[in-house]
Amino acid sequence: MENAQLIGLSRQIALRRQMDVVANNMANLNTAGYKNMDILFEEYVMPVARHKDFEMMDQPLSYTQDWATIHDFASGSITQTGNPLDIAIQGDGFFVISTPAGERYTRNGAFQLNERGELVTSEGYNVLADGGFLTFNPGETGITITEDGRVSSSAGDKGILRVAEFENPQSLRREGDTMFSGENPIFDNPSRFVQMAIERSNVSGVSEMTEMIRVTKAYESISGMQQRQDELRRTAIRKLGDTKA
Repeated sequence: MENAQLIGLSRQIALRRQMDVVANNMANLNTAGYKNMDILFEEYVMPVARHKDFEMMDQPLSYTQDWATIHDFASGSITQTGNPLDIAIQGDGFFVISTPAGERYTRNGAFQLNERGELVTSEGYNVLADGGFLTFNPGETGITITEDGRVSSSAGDKGILRVAEFENPQSLRREGDTMFSGENPIFDNPSRFVQMAIERSNVSGVSEMTEMIRVTKAYESISGMQQRQDELRRTAIRKLGDTKA
């Protein structure tokens, strides 16, 4: 294959990956606590041959490579729900969740009670407080969560919600749509809680739709270039064949 087609193909592969990210953002437009994703690209210069039989060195070829996925941790809008088990975080903190793989972190505060009366995420993972799991008996009423995370009910004090921050949030690894894993959490932080509210996704539907159109047009443009390159090669082969004949 010609170099132009190889370079175009590398760009198409990167654009397909970018379209996957944009589509995932669009799919989670209404997912509580979801954080927008984007891709960083870099130039990859192909190593070139430098055999002594060539009078001049080969020209370097620059390809497109998707280098990393980054997360936009800007806060989404906080919406009142009236549900006492819904909690939003004001600040840079994350809820601490207990999973079979260890502690994980999320901004999705749409919680519920499981059959044992434990406060859990929609996936069924326990929300952690300073004393462990938060458990409520069937007869308990008046669940209250203060801005500093203290949980109480008609049965009395239940504990304080754990909230973690990270010095470098970009080091977090996404697991699923709203869960993250990371190291060296900071638990002494100024984040605050808002009860009966959730944090909406920070995805901008208009921006993502615009990006989807841009990526589609770029992909179609490169496809057109590839087709023209194929036509040039076929024409060259046909003319060379006619010459030899």
